[in-house]
Amino acid sequence: MTVPAQIVPMFADIDDVAKRLAETGYLPDTATATAVFLADRLGKPLLVEGPAGVGKTELARAIAQSTGSGLVRLQCYEGVDEARALYEWNHAKQILRIQAGNAAAGSDGGAWDKTRDDVFSEEFLLTRPLLTAIRRTEPTVLLIDETDKADIEIEGLLLEVLSDFAVTVPELGTITAERRPLVVLTSNATRELSEALKRRCLFLHIDFPDPELERRILLSRVPELPERLAEELVRIIGVMRGMALKKLPSVAETIDWGRTLLALGLDTIDDEVIAATLGVVLKHQSDQIKAAGELRLN
Repeated sequence: MTVPAQIVPMFADIDDVAKRLAETGYLPDTATATAVFLADRLGKPLLVEGPAGVGKTELARAIAQSTGSGLVRLQCYEGVDEARALYEWNHAKQILRIQAGNAAAGSDGGAWDKTRDDVFSEEFLLTRPLLTAIRRTEPTVLLIDETDKADIEIEGLLLEVLSDFAVTVPELGTITAERRPLVVLTSNATRELSEALKRRCLFLHIDFPDPELERRILLSRVPELPERLAEELVRIIGVMRGMALKKLPSVAETIDWGRTLLALGLDTIDDEVIAATLGVVLKHQSDQIKAAGELRLN
């Protein structure tokens, strides 16, 4: 009988979540702090959905940093498979061992049985992120990033792992987590995830922060920035996010813009400065042309 993985809470309450995340520079709203607390206390995966650049991945990093946990990341992409997500065997090393065993054994008929058991042992197992997280006994945050980019077939594997936090390796048996990792899945909603996967998770939607929260985030990450300049940067970013752009400016790009102005020794921003530094926040030429036109920079 498989013993369920132990749930060991890392946060005392919602206020503790907010305080400790803020100490890392991540300023959560109440909904975010509540979702993190419940994921930690209930031992359920947290599915975080929202536009690119709102801080979904950064949330997982902040949780790991604030709790002193190890961060294990599975980056999803089209074509990611079980061998990249879970485990695979070191085939090159296995072949070398088989060749060495054959040479040493000569005509010994029982040599193959011994070699076969040997090459399917721990020494030849290459653990990937899912199995790595399950085997860790220390506090762990498992980040399954951009889940929506993976093929739908990989969701079956995630369902199995996230249901029991156990993995069966036929040659070694079932490996069960002693301590359940805190799991964060992120999605940009480029495709709908299966209802079965969603049922396993708590759900949190993160959007771009309101101007006041973004100003606080900017000043927490770039404390040398004058407040009036931070307010103006956030205002301009807000205007850009109201445009029909290919890629809206992310919070990280707001922070980069603030650091850019500091590096240039500027304490004010005008049309000339915006035009000269637009590439910090907009990475498509068509977006820069559109923004320059709508901001009347030409």
